[in-house]
Amino acid sequence: MKSTMLTMTCLLGALVVPRVARAANEELTPHHVAKIQSVGSIAISPDGSQVAYTLSVPRDPFEQKNGSAWAELHLVGKDGEIRPYITGEASVASIAWTPDGKSISFLAKREGDDERSLYVIPIRGGEARKVLEHEASISSYAWGPDGTWVAFLSTEKVSKEKKKLKDKGFNQEIYEEEWRAAEIWIATLGEDAKEQKPRRLPLPGSASSLSVSPNGELLAVGLAPSSLVDDSYMARKVRIVDRKSGDIVAKIDNPGKLGDIKWSPDSRHLAMISAIDINDPADGRLMVASASGGSLTEILPKFRGHVAAIAWQDDQTVMYIGDQGCETFFGEVGIDGGNKKVHLQKGEAILTGFSLAKDGQTSAFRVSSPTHPNEIYLMAHGDAGARRLTNHNPWLADIEFAKQEVVEYRARDGLRLEGILVRPLGEEKGKRYPLILTVHGGPESHYRNGWMTAYSMAGQVGAAQGFAVFYPNYRGSTGRGVPFSKLSQGDPAGKEFDDFVDGVDHLIEIGLVDEDRVGVTGGSYGGYASAWGATYYSHRFAASVMFVGISDKISKWGTSDIPFELFAVHDRHYPWDDWDFFRSRSPVHHVEKGRTPLLIMHGKDDPRVHPSQSLELYRYVKVLGNAPVRLVWYPGEGHGNRKAAARLDYNLRLMRWMSHYLKGEGSSKPDSEIDYEDPREKTPGAEPVK
Repeated sequence: MKSTMLTMTCLLGALVVPRVARAANEELTPHHVAKIQSVGSIAISPDGSQVAYTLSVPRDPFEQKNGSAWAELHLVGKDGEIRPYITGEASVASIAWTPDGKSISFLAKREGDDERSLYVIPIRGGEARKVLEHEASISSYAWGPDGTWVAFLSTEKVSKEKKKLKDKGFNQEIYEEEWRAAEIWIATLGEDAKEQKPRRLPLPGSASSLSVSPNGELLAVGLAPSSLVDDSYMARKVRIVDRKSGDIVAKIDNPGKLGDIKWSPDSRHLAMISAIDINDPADGRLMVASASGGSLTEILPKFRGHVAAIAWQDDQTVMYIGDQGCETFFGEVGIDGGNKKVHLQKGEAILTGFSLAKDGQTSAFRVSSPTHPNEIYLMAHGDAGARRLTNHNPWLADIEFAKQEVVEYRARDGLRLEGILVRPLGEEKGKRYPLILTVHGGPESHYRNGWMTAYSMAGQVGAAQGFAVFYPNYRGSTGRGVPFSKLSQGDPAGKEFDDFVDGVDHLIEIGLVDEDRVGVTGGSYGGYASAWGATYYSHRFAASVMFVGISDKISKWGTSDIPFELFAVHDRHYPWDDWDFFRSRSPVHHVEKGRTPLLIMHGKDDPRVHPSQSLELYRYVKVLGNAPVRLVWYPGEGHGNRKAAARLDYNLRLMRWMSHYLKGEGSSKPDSEIDYEDPREKTPGAEPVK
């Protein structure tokens, strides 16, 4: 089946997008954002001629059952022809090519399935066929090199006896003691998946990742002492396992956090993205180790950035995406640290993922830009650049985009900092504008100069409504190497939060921003910053929108599921070491200073930042009565909103709160009810959002 999607061809850095005859004259709205489709995971075919990918398609909460975005399966050839394979109400995950390159495999729970199972669909047409099901859901898998077997991960099954007791009301939960291990199984594939009896490998702890060696003899496994979140973050170690016996034959004691693990084509080495030590906030160093075990060697030791993705080009060469500042690049390095080359320079595109063909000569990229979310690009050896293959939001050609740029400024102590600025649409020289400051979470994260608009980030929607929108990469952010990412440790809400105020001052000094009309928002650690802006720094902010944020550092410690990570890479000491310090770095401790109108929003089932963090700040501000405050719960949502209705509601509330207090009179709170109808659909003759 052929798609009507336009074929896109362009060089990175010289984007040429087919447009309709009329000029772009629409402005981006929250209702547009709610409909944006985006490329998810990608997998290039072994011969490099085609790319399989998942496509995130948001649900229409008014026409469909509310829920997370659908995940469809598509295929695009190097000529740009798109072939949809599984579309509609689909939840495709973990896509891969079968070793013979003739089919695409994926995980899904389809009609008639009790659990998530493994499916295969031939690329030449035909229905998807289930090749493996298990007593519990399959969470990930890896093909054996001859395609006759797979290794897979699945959580141990709940016993029938325990299920019966739970049905009778014995549903008590023993907190953090009832964790179930993720186990590794080996399954030989046959004609009838239901008759297969996979073999479990008796490994200690809980597995979270696995990779099969190209010769099929070994597995590289990420093992943690338990499946608890803190262990999965901080205590995962790489173990080499014999496929047949299940014995651990080698150990690689990577320090701290662990990312991708990849086998060399000759099965002699492993490349991985790892932390440099237990206090490193993020996995971002490129390491190589012998498959027989032993020490790790960092092969980009002087890199002042973070490695985001890796793949082997040949036995001696690793390809990688590097994050550096607000930009990305694509390079290669030999396993001895030599022969460094860069194939896509910084500033050419924002690369968010890649997949390499078997011969290492063709790569598919997931790319975003200031004017489009993730799409697929392709580059073969010898090409001058990467060509764009997909365009899943063609209507964006009719949108008028504001200017987006990387801004450099100095903190008050002289530290050089960067951020991304989206200027107001139709900006007039000499005019000052209201600002929405958006602070990222983590803080081990950073903003890239790509697509900057989402349900929780104003971006181009804010620009279209006459705001400047600024995204600072404050100290403690990733993208600038380990030393920079450690600068905020032991100093929560200290210089790191001074940094974003210094960014606001820079924008005031250059004449862009009105200092009396500045708002702050962010989620998680960015929510912490928003609470800090509404209390300690209240004199600097006229509005604040706090999302799943921290208000009390002491009670946060007592309700967190990541206490060791908090100690090792954030606070560097425990609350009982210095109660007064933790109290002083809590927004609730400064609540009497608060005069900033504060909108608080939180998922009611958040396991990372307990909802009590929002309730506590709300109650203090409300009782004091010095500033308007509102608390919005999202039932069924966790640490961030996943469902379509909650995302649209959040976006509309964010923009209305900022408009009310930064552009309007702001004398009283805006109405608690939201009009969800697209205003374009109320205007006679207006074209509704597509």
